[in-house]
Amino acid sequence: MRLDKWLWAARFFKTRSLASQACDLGRIQSNAIPAKPSREIKVGDLLRIKNEGGEFHVEVLALSEMRGPAPVAQALYRETDASREAREKLAEERRAMPNAEAERHGKPSKRDRRLIGRIHRF
Repeated sequence: MRLDKWLWAARFFKTRSLASQACDLGRIQSNAIPAKPSREIKVGDLLRIKNEGGEFHVEVLALSEMRGPAPVAQALYRETDASREAREKLAEERRAMPNAEAERHGKPSKRDRRLIGRIHRF
């Protein structure tokens, strides 16, 4: 089965073209080797997947040609414990960081725009 089709069926990417593009950009590794979209995968392969949700280290448990509901898609792979812990740790760090955008109310004032301009010029 093609790697890009499996990534789409396992719901790591919304479209096959996004999965294919991620492979081309080197964001997908199969058994520690950068993978092309047409690479054949089989049960037992170890994949490292980088997407907007984080970095996943998964083992392929099953193959599926069609995209199904999320519970069915999650049965296609098993994420390693180290990968899950690392993603949870990053999520907690993001939540703990102060959100600067939440403090702003409305658009910047004239004074704020001048300060921003000074910052960007240097």
